Amino acid sequence: MTLERLWAGWRTAYVESVAQANVPKTGEGSIFTRLLASGLSDDEVHIVWRGELCFAILNAYPYTNGHLLVMPYREVAELAELTAAEHVELWATVTAATVAIRAAYRPDGINVGMNLGRAAGAGVPTHLHTHVMPRWAGDTNFMTSVAGARVLPESLPASASKLRAAWPVPSSPHG
Repeated sequence: MTLERLWAGWRTAYVESVAQANVPKTGEGSIFTRLLASGLSDDEVHIVWRGELCFAILNAYPYTNGHLLVMPYREVAELAELTAAEHVELWATVTAATVAIRAAYRPDGINVGMNLGRAAGAGVPTHLHTHVMPRWAGDTNFMTSVAGARVLPESLPASASKLRAAWPVPSSPHG
């Protein structure tokens, strides 16, 4: 049997909301650097949390709902390029992201990982970022396996709201 059409009428609003994020197409630096310099609100660009040196933002093209990217504000490509303070805050933010994801989504597990360099799968190889995403037993469904598509039941603004509400009380990563 061949699947000729994949219909998810509601998906258009989701894709258009991501496409209309008004992230500048030109300018210096990575998409994340341009997004940070855009002057758009955190709600508009789906930044969930900001620290002194790092921030957490929803992936605009998530693998699953709640898929966060944690990264330094400063654009660096390699872990060895982070300052000691950035390193501490990055991993403290990754830890906080896992706490928020567990509280907001109640997943069976969480993936945490980095793709360093284009050959490793980095979509934005110049701006190091850590993926933090909820996972459930059996969450690789027929849509991913057969159609190479993912169906996400929740919009990015809904995911951002849920994660902001679940983000743990901030503590100083430096003290």
